[in-house]
Amino acid sequence: MANTEKVKVDTGMGIIWFIGWMFTIAYAELSFWTAVLGLIVWPYYLGVAVR
Repeated sequence: MANTEKVKVDTGMGIIWFIGWMFTIAYAELSFWTAVLGLIVWPYYLGVAVR
């Protein structure tokens, strides 16, 4: 049986997304529920733009 190694590649996009989301909440001075809605909607629009 051959010795296999798993290589994990992490680009760090999750932390960049989180920082961007927190910046957006603070910059736009969003209320709590608007921020929660942004957590759900913003990744979709970001994905469409990056696509």
